[in-house]
Amino acid sequence: MKVDRFKYGGWVLTLVFGIAVFLFWRYRYPFALTYQEQLQLFLFDGDYFCERLSEPGGLARYIAEFLVQFYNAMAIGAFILAVLFVLVQRLTWQLMKTHQSPLTSYLYPLSFLPALMLWYAMGDESVMLTYVVALVMALAVALLLRRLELVVLGKLEKLGNLVKLGTLLLLIPLLYWLIGPMVLLVAALMLPLTVAAGAVIYALALILLSAHYLPFPMSRVVLGISYYRIPEVLPYVLMAIPVVIILLVWLCRKFHAVAEKQKKWVYVAELIVLAVAAILIIPRGYDTKKYELIEYDYLVRTNQWSAIIAKAEKQMPDLPMSVSATNLALGMTNQLGERAFDFYQRGSEGLLPKFERNFATAQLTGEIYFHLGLVNTAQRFAFEAMEAIPNYDKSARVVKRLAETNMINGQYKVAGKYLKMLEKTMFYRPWAKRMMAMLGDEKAINEHPLYGRLRQYRLQEDFLFSETELDKICGQLFVHNPKNQMAMQYLMLMPLLDKDIPRFMSYMQVVQERVLYHPRSCQEALAFAFMQQRQQPPQGLISDMILQRMNDFSRIYSHDRNSPELARFKNTVWYYLTNGK
Repeated sequence: MKVDRFKYGGWVLTLVFGIAVFLFWRYRYPFALTYQEQLQLFLFDGDYFCERLSEPGGLARYIAEFLVQFYNAMAIGAFILAVLFVLVQRLTWQLMKTHQSPLTSYLYPLSFLPALMLWYAMGDESVMLTYVVALVMALAVALLLRRLELVVLGKLEKLGNLVKLGTLLLLIPLLYWLIGPMVLLVAALMLPLTVAAGAVIYALALILLSAHYLPFPMSRVVLGISYYRIPEVLPYVLMAIPVVIILLVWLCRKFHAVAEKQKKWVYVAELIVLAVAAILIIPRGYDTKKYELIEYDYLVRTNQWSAIIAKAEKQMPDLPMSVSATNLALGMTNQLGERAFDFYQRGSEGLLPKFERNFATAQLTGEIYFHLGLVNTAQRFAFEAMEAIPNYDKSARVVKRLAETNMINGQYKVAGKYLKMLEKTMFYRPWAKRMMAMLGDEKAINEHPLYGRLRQYRLQEDFLFSETELDKICGQLFVHNPKNQMAMQYLMLMPLLDKDIPRFMSYMQVVQERVLYHPRSCQEALAFAFMQQRQQPPQGLISDMILQRMNDFSRIYSHDRNSPELARFKNTVWYYLTNGK
């Protein structure tokens, strides 16, 4: 009965572990799942399948990419990860159990160690699901071989060595091509030790030989072509996981059962140590700032402008990407002029980040240009974002944006090429079908709530411009179409963020000739400009409340520039211009 209690208690622990993994990815970091999905383009296509199978680890990569596409549905993605983590734990335990006495089930908690290490490692957004799938496949094959050895070879003792030799020569090359360098784990788990050593050497020789003929650097082939998104690198923790599994299996092979009285306490001690270590160490693998930016990127991608503002209100954004996303959300909801200085600002870079050759920054900057109406610039940034993916994969999100920009520009043949690619996907297929029906239909595109509006906003002549001329470009967009409120808001805010009041005044005159625009930030800037010139503003141009606050600020500031009372003006243009904070 005591052994049964350990057995069923183990299943309870596994169930709790699986639920914890599911809740973690579904509610703590769901946006990290969609981030992974957008960095690939899985196609239901024979050529795509053959392309994947043409490289070592291709089957594991194909299966992983098939699963990752379901990350679009966050609950399904979290469930997939929970199942894979549970499989890692259970397969590790089954391999441990093949070498132990029935009385040594007190080692069950140790079977969670590789899965916990994997949980920590996946805090690195460049860890690809291919690694997890390859690990599960390697453990399953190793377990199958071990059970075949116990069942079949026990009856064929004279043929045992011949069967092992045949397995060694035929299975390892096949496994290497299917799951990649993870085949070393299968080789190391073979019995006896001399066979395992020979299998590892044989597998290594195959890997090095293939590296000589494959069009990849040797380091990338040895470490796994698709285990990690950054070529020629593999984090130490990923290399350590197979080693830990091997050590656990060999530990069970050599370990003897402890006394029944001590068994319960060893079991409980293992649980406590692992639980405490998981709670303390796993969160360290997830960089808070990095995942904050990933969440902002997800909210921008899904146009959840109110959610972005609410997030910024809870925790003040202070990085270029998060500040830019917040300003974009304010602009899209026509609140930028009213609320820009309610949030931390970092100069005009907070409106349009400087170009950096990485996927996230290029993609976010492209989103801003897209909504401003600079369709061709958004298209160029989409290309830059795709080229910035470290492992040279294609991006479903980028392909969709390229289809959109070409539709807006009337380049229907090019748009059709991208839409045909998306028709071979699962989650983008319905959208691609709808867009294919619109190709060439000028009336339908012009009446589209987004594409029709951007057609009106975009400049007809293409040109290049530098990052120092962004305000002039916004000015051209506004003059071309005064209904472009995004361009107007960005035009008026840029000189304020650069602390250039004379430039602001000249832009204000241009805007007022076309539309009435008197948000709080503009009124505060006007009050500041007239105060500098020691003049009274025209009646009705600035509200009485803002004039009164301006006078209070001026009085306190002139008396003591470091006065604590100035803190109540932190959300004003005056405070930003005089303190830069």
